[in-house]
Amino acid sequence: MNVDIVSPKLYFDRAFDIDAARLLPGEYFATSNDMMIVTTLGSCVAACIRDSRSGIGGMNHFMLPENNQENGGWGNSSTRYGAYAMEMLINQLLKLGARRANLEAKLFGGGAVIKHMKSINVGERNAKFGLDYLQTEGIPVISKDLLDVYPRKVYFFPQTGKVLVKKLYNLHNEEIISREQSYRSKLQVTKVEGDIELFT
Repeated sequence: MNVDIVSPKLYFDRAFDIDAARLLPGEYFATSNDMMIVTTLGSCVAACIRDSRSGIGGMNHFMLPENNQENGGWGNSSTRYGAYAMEMLINQLLKLGARRANLEAKLFGGGAVIKHMKSINVGERNAKFGLDYLQTEGIPVISKDLLDVYPRKVYFFPQTGKVLVKKLYNLHNEEIISREQSYRSKLQVTKVEGDIELFT
């Protein structure tokens, strides 16, 4: 199996009759196989990036840590988490044989699902970062579903580029909120060490 992962759960999805990987916050997955990648998003964002010719593709699931006193570019300690998530995924796609010139992206998430966090615009910051990053890197965003107030479940099929998005209107969000708050807490005390060099 030709894949690169950071700790997702691999399983066979009976509903879609296909091998699948389920991502949690902070994880990514890249593959050249005919698989499905699934994640559930609240204020986090997922980038689905693929080589439009070879079908090599992957997904990440990231959040910027809260730091209201930081501004500026991707060198600051807040936005480096998003840059790291993007660079790790893109590097792994290229290692699997994707060509940078063929990369395209779809972006999802950034919902205002945590009521008391609306004032700091967590989801909006994550969404803006993802769009800005991909624009700067010259990777076209061909589709997106961002912001709003609902969690989303995202199903990505890298071989074809198809994405199914299910908005979870009636879901009790405690599990998603708890998962994201735990992830945010980890980000506050974890440092991104060193620089990631992007293959060209």
